[in-house]
Amino acid sequence: MSKNRSTFFTSRQMTSLSLAVIALLGSNSNSARAADAGTSGQQLHTQSSSESKKQNKGKEGQKMSIYDFQAQTLDGKEVSLGQYKGDVVLIVNTASKCGFTPQYQGLEELHQKFSSRGLKVLGFPCNQFGEQEPGGSHEIANFCQKNYGVDFQMFDKIDVNGPKAHPLYKYLTSSAPGIMGSEAIKWNFTKFLIDRQGNVLKRYAPNVEPKDIEGDIEKQL
Repeated sequence: MSKNRSTFFTSRQMTSLSLAVIALLGSNSNSARAADAGTSGQQLHTQSSSESKKQNKGKEGQKMSIYDFQAQTLDGKEVSLGQYKGDVVLIVNTASKCGFTPQYQGLEELHQKFSSRGLKVLGFPCNQFGEQEPGGSHEIANFCQKNYGVDFQMFDKIDVNGPKAHPLYKYLTSSAPGIMGSEAIKWNFTKFLIDRQGNVLKRYAPNVEPKDIEGDIEKQL
């Protein structure tokens, strides 16, 4: 009788697989939709001068910031992002079964190193990319704590693209588009750096490691 064979992927193989999926997504899009995956020589995306002038406006024409939004934490509490006024904020869409999932460790290291100086790391689980975040809030919380000792703020699972995208992410993606002006998030662990006034400074591709953002964070602290 033939024996069943199981295939196990190492973290490095999973990361390679995720990068391959991103590359495939990019190749199947037109040039105007090439986005977050990044290239080897381009790790972060900044707003162009014209984009920086095109700010989101409130009902009365007032400039918006992340402080205008609310989100629900993993334990069901509604939180106003206005509580982060005066802080430097790093916002990341996360997943538990992605090749980039080990970045949780790097994000927690940033939190431990800079939280006392005003850095807040905010994680937003999302299941839109390869269904790599299928669990509920309790399962996500247990996974993050057990595997990576995550102590930074994690929020409830949301959509980051499409008609049901969380309003915060509609603001983030329009404020800091990716390469060629594409707004859509392409994969898990896309990152947005926010200054102390609540403005979106930079957008980082999924394959940019948290440690590689450290210099930009320190400039804002």
